[in-house]
This record gives sequence, C-alpha cells and structure tokens, in this order.
Amino acid sequence: MKNKLSLFLVSLMMFGGLLSGCGGEDKGAEPAPTEQENKNTDDKKTDDTAKQDDAKQDDTQSEGIFPASDPASNPALATNRKDTLIVGMVAPKGVFNPFYGETVYDQYVLRATFSAFMEIQKDGTYENSLAEKIDVSDDGLKYTYHLKPGIKYSDGTPMTVKDYAFALKVLCDGNYDGPSDMMSAKIKGSQEYHDGKAKDISGVKVIDDNTVEVTVLEPQATMKEGLGSVWMAPESYYGKGYKQGDMDSIKALNSKPIGSGQYVVTKFVPGQEVDLTANPDYFLGAPKVKNVVFKTTTDETKMAMLQTGETDMNNVTVSEENVEELKSYGFLDVNIAPANLYGYCAFNIKQKKFQDVKVRQALTYGLNRKEIVEGYFGKYADVINIPESKVSWAYTNENINPYEFNMDKAKQLLDEAGWKVGADGIREKDGEKFKINFTGQADNKLVDALIPIMTQNYKELGINMVSETIDFNALMDKKDKGDFEMYFAAWGLTGDPDNTIYITNGVQNKTGYSNKKVDDLMIKARKELNKDKRKELYKEVYQELNSDVPYIFMYQRKDMWAINSRLKGFDLAPYKDFSYGLYNVEIAQ
Repeated sequence: MKNKLSLFLVSLMMFGGLLSGCGGEDKGAEPAPTEQENKNTDDKKTDDTAKQDDAKQDDTQSEGIFPASDPASNPALATNRKDTLIVGMVAPKGVFNPFYGETVYDQYVLRATFSAFMEIQKDGTYENSLAEKIDVSDDGLKYTYHLKPGIKYSDGTPMTVKDYAFALKVLCDGNYDGPSDMMSAKIKGSQEYHDGKAKDISGVKVIDDNTVEVTVLEPQATMKEGLGSVWMAPESYYGKGYKQGDMDSIKALNSKPIGSGQYVVTKFVPGQEVDLTANPDYFLGAPKVKNVVFKTTTDETKMAMLQTGETDMNNVTVSEENVEELKSYGFLDVNIAPANLYGYCAFNIKQKKFQDVKVRQALTYGLNRKEIVEGYFGKYADVINIPESKVSWAYTNENINPYEFNMDKAKQLLDEAGWKVGADGIREKDGEKFKINFTGQADNKLVDALIPIMTQNYKELGINMVSETIDFNALMDKKDKGDFEMYFAAWGLTGDPDNTIYITNGVQNKTGYSNKKVDDLMIKARKELNKDKRKELYKEVYQELNSDVPYIFMYQRKDMWAINSRLKGFDLAPYKDFSYGLYNVEIAQ
C-alpha cells in the first residue's frame, strides 16, 4: 500500500511506504500516508491562502506566492511554445512501473500516467478519484470500492476492478521486491497467496466489473486510503506474461507504462527527457496542455534554463540568493512553501562501528548542523531532530534532545564507546581505525556545502572521513544494495506518519536498524483508530528515535518552485505536488 516518506521513493505505498528522491537540492527519500484535519474554507481563507496573500503584499515574507513583476519580459523561447510545458528536474531512473517506481522523479511520471480509487488532497486527506463511492463495514474489516463506469486506459482497454484484484496479487506475491508493503494490510488470504499455497487472495472478491470487495483480518487507521491508493494497471497488459512467483515480465515494462491518467508517455531518453502527450479520454477531462516534457537539469543548469525560457518550471533550492535571482528575471512566479520532508545522513548499522548508540550520538553532537543548514538555506530551513516534518499533525518537540553542536560531548561519548585517539590523531578500537566512507549526490550544492564542514568536524573528533559524490540514481542503487557506510539524502513524506523505514526488516529500511520498542509502537499506532491516541504513540516513537539516533536528522526546508507566469492552474501544497493537477494547467496565449 502507500506510505509517506520519500528519499528514494516518492511512491504511494501505504502501510509502510515512503518516498525517495525529493525535489530540490536534497535528493532522495521515501514516504508514508497520514490523515490531516480538514480546514473550513467556506467562510474564511485557509492558512495557506492567507500566507500567499501576505507574500503578495510583503516581499520580505519567507513563504507564499511571489508573482512575476514583469510578465511581458517573458523570453521568446518560452512564449513561442503554445502547446508544450517543459518541467526541469533530476533525471528519472526510468522505472515508470506502477508496481516498482520509487524515486520522486519516476513518481512524477507515474502520477501523470496512472490513477487510483483515491487521491491525496492539499491538506493530506484523501478523496475519491476513480471511486464512485467506497463502503466500509462497521467493524472496519470489509472495504467495497465502486469504480466509476466507462473509464478506459490510454490504449482503449476498458477498466474493470479485475485490474485492481490483479494489482493486489502482484503486490502480495512472494517474489515481489518493490517498495510497497501490501502484506502489512493483512488482507484475508494474502499470506497464503504470498507463500504460494493459494492461487488467489481469498479476501479479494470481484462482485462485478465495477465493484470489488476487500476483507482484511484487522482494522487499521489508514486502511481505506491505503487500499484505495493502489494504481489501476490493465491486467491485459501487465499480466500478459505474469506467473505467480515470477516478476520478470512485469519489470520488462518499466519504461513502457500504460495507465488511465492525465498523460501518456510517448518518448523516454534516459538522462535527457521524458515526453508525455495528453490523454484525450482522461476521466476528469482532457488536459488543457497537449504536451508535457520532463527535461533533465542540474544545479548548474536549472537557473539558466529558466532564464532563457528553455524550461517553464523547476524546483530550485531555496536560498536568499536564489530567491532574489529568480525574482529579478521578472517573468517567473515564485512559489515558496514548507516542504513535507526531512534531510538526513544515514548510517549503515550493519557495520559494527555504527551499532553503538554512543557512536551515533557522538557523530550527531559532533556535526555542526546549524552551520550547514543556516549557512546554505538561511531563513528557509530549520535543523530538525526527529523524522517528521513540522507540517504533520504527528510532529512533536516535547522531550526532544536538540543535539546542539558540542565537540566536547561528542569526544566524551566516543571515549566511553572505546574509541581512543591514537598517536596519529585518529581514533581506534580493537585494532580498527575510525574511518567513514561518505557518499553524496554529485552536482548538488548542498552536498558541496555539507562535506567540508563534516570532514573538518569529524577530523577534530579523530575520525578519518573519505567522501565521494555520485549520480543520484547511482546513489539510490547503492542505498538499495546496502553498499554504503554513510550517505546523505532526504525522505519526502506523505500525509500519514506510518512507514517501514525504522521497522526491523521493513521494506524501506535499508540501513539494518532494529529497535523492538519502535517496532511495537509503530504497529500499535497503525492499529489505533483514534487520531489523538495515534499522535501520543507517534510522540513516543519520535522520542525513542531521537534518543537512539538511527540517522543524523538534518533539516526541514521550504520548497521553491519557479513557474513561468504564462502558465496558469497550478495548485501546489506540501502534500500535493504539481504532477497531480497537470490536466488543469493551461498556457495563456
């Protein structure tokens, strides 16, 4: 199902999913789903709208919409495009597969090409999309999804709920190795199917072409949304070569998606661009812009390509310098809002040196996170000490250790952990020198700012740090394989704090972290239906993670999208990025 974090995955996986590969300078993350309280918008402005209005009136605001000051200065390269929108971004991996797409950039493509029964809203709640209605039994064990009639896939194939039943079988297959954790939904009969003891999932019953009933073994807080967020994929296409226990035929279609979404992928050039064409049969109405291109950019090229009009929009790292430069172009609308994500440095806890909590705490105390975050982002980011964004209802700062930079405390903890300074100034224990191989993303200015400070701080601690920078997708591969000691990335979050990043052997746990207290609390929170009680449980989770330091939690930043002012109809929010509402965007002529 779909979840909330996104470091390497911006995929919708409830029941333990996260996103990875966040937009902006910090790349990588994996998400999980959460429910947000609805705000009354009938008689008053929402908080977001009020902030946007304030920003329009006061240029000193750190968030909001800053409209173009001189739209008439738009470059001809942009204004000559009458039917094409070009979005700059980091290169997708090309896994445009509804079962396997994981990075945020692959997810942008997936959200443009696939649909589900439900879709996340700006406030983090979910509403019906493909579903005409959803019935939930009083005991929370039976979910009946009613598909809107007459929907077709982009190849003309009629959609039926048999496609949904097929998708659940793929996600519950014993050999499924993608980012989703559908097994945690505990669908009746899913374990037997997973183990190869049954050919079907007994709890999934197709009533007719437009009605499917799913029976689960226990109620969970986000069950309706999790089951309802599975992308509909035509069995006639994805199931053509599928055999239980064999995923090869499905993986072979990674770069050739067929869905029912807003657009159709017509061309993919790895490392360069993804071309999409409007789906005239999209069930919410044909997109207003005929062509969308996701064009690969880097930190070195994104600003220049916006200025010349080669791209129409991009997620630019928010800093005072970048904000002022984008505003100076005159023809760009600048949208700044809190990002529902957090940056972090991960430890490979399978390595003995990182298994001692005192070592992990020392490496946190001994890193001047404030200098890195404030020096790079200025007023647009804050140091964070738990794996949750301040946007979330589950965020807490109660009894949270801030781990303020303290070199003496860090040295003391390393001494207590048995790492003593040798004659050469490098700490050692049991004959092993303390060396850290650190990996970050190449062509990333934040990584360029982080590495020198980390290297110097850890040198003072008596640690030899060796760093490398590699392509984002290569970094994701190393993370997935466990081929790292420490790396930097960011988790992009969804609406619900449920995820598998810190659960022992969790689908998204690539570091080897294990803590029984965290496991028990996360499972208890997933089953708890009362939101206030869930919040208390997550408070305990975050307090434990803050103490146990599975990652060095770095920051929560603001997000900045620069958008050509001739484009209208974008409706961005921390929980809902641009890819959801592309069909509403239009180009002013």
